[in-house]
Amino acid sequence: MLFIYDVGIRLYTILIVLFSLKNKKAQFWIKGRKGLFELIEKSLDKNIQYSWFHFASLGEFEQGRPVIEKLKADHPNIAIVITFFSPSGYEIRKNYPLADHVFYLPVDTKENAHRFVSLLNPKIAVFTKYEYWYHYFEALNANKTPLFIISGIFRKEQAFFKWYGGLHRKMLGWVSHLFVQNEESKHLLSKIGIHHVTVSGDTRFDRVDFNAKNRLKISSIEQFCNNQNAFIAGSTWTEDEKLIGTLLSLLPEWKFIIAPHEVNENRIENIEKLFPNSIRFSEIQKDGFVLQTLANTQVLIIDSIGILSSIYQYGKIAYIGGGFGVGIHNTLEASAFGLPIIIGPNYSRFMEAIELIEKGAAFSIKDSAELKFRMDFLMKEENRLKSGTAADQYVQNHTGATQKFLDFIYYKRIF
Repeated sequence: MLFIYDVGIRLYTILIVLFSLKNKKAQFWIKGRKGLFELIEKSLDKNIQYSWFHFASLGEFEQGRPVIEKLKADHPNIAIVITFFSPSGYEIRKNYPLADHVFYLPVDTKENAHRFVSLLNPKIAVFTKYEYWYHYFEALNANKTPLFIISGIFRKEQAFFKWYGGLHRKMLGWVSHLFVQNEESKHLLSKIGIHHVTVSGDTRFDRVDFNAKNRLKISSIEQFCNNQNAFIAGSTWTEDEKLIGTLLSLLPEWKFIIAPHEVNENRIENIEKLFPNSIRFSEIQKDGFVLQTLANTQVLIIDSIGILSSIYQYGKIAYIGGGFGVGIHNTLEASAFGLPIIIGPNYSRFMEAIELIEKGAAFSIKDSAELKFRMDFLMKEENRLKSGTAADQYVQNHTGATQKFLDFIYYKRIF
């Protein structure tokens, strides 16, 4: 089985090389790993024992961020190294100020893993949610480095619980302790003999709660909204945007903010074709921009990354994209600001979406008729406030995962 795993890793790398001929993200993936070990060796101080946090991408970073920030607040002198698997995490957070160093994760081969762990000699290693790398886990175990999973979530469909999942189960044995999101995950793990598990919840709740309570003001967006009702559409795809387009003529007094999941020039241009009366965020940020132009503009297109979580504060209703594709994106950022949420039909794999719907805080739609029906419902202030309050309360009831993890490692005297 290990042979198949190693072959799979190498095949994946070859495919990335092939995709890099046309795909910019794949190009970053390849370029970022050229001369990587030379960079790591030159950057690290051999006299420092680092705390290592690894994230697949930007979303997982946001899950681990509250842990890093609280740990750094409690122990200002600790040195932190962050690694990313994906360019979408690394390229955005490579200058994260609380990290001493940020690197791409070298490909998971036995040689790479042992070399990296030897260079880093981490005091602790923290992986988030779905990240399981066989050789890195084995190398950390050999180095006697405490390894933790935070915000882990398990489903019976995963390889850990299949007859062919011996390799995956072995990885779990190398984890010092798993902090999982729900009781179902703990129950599934217990059935395969994994008992070093704590149900702590999801650290994302701590992140979005902090973000809502420490709001980053964006004056240009505040001026665009101009005290009018605003519909915030986050992480959208083309199918989402076509649906939202049907609302504009029905709600001429509303402002619409579209923050697409991808912000490359081709995507932005396509959105502009759907919304002729629109303007780009980058345009209103320019020196000398005449703010009066915004008064007659109904749609603002966000062509920047990293500000969506703060934009929700200006909205009355949120639409979260992805529900007409592989699955919805982050619903918690909008929930933390007390916004009722509309999503597409593909949400069954997302626990928070299911629970938000059960509490009347979110609503699933499958076409434009259902979208208009839900908007009519939520435009009534009583309904909107009730749903928004349920969303905010849902977040408040699920905070605390960060402190549970830190209490555990402090009790173990790791710091």
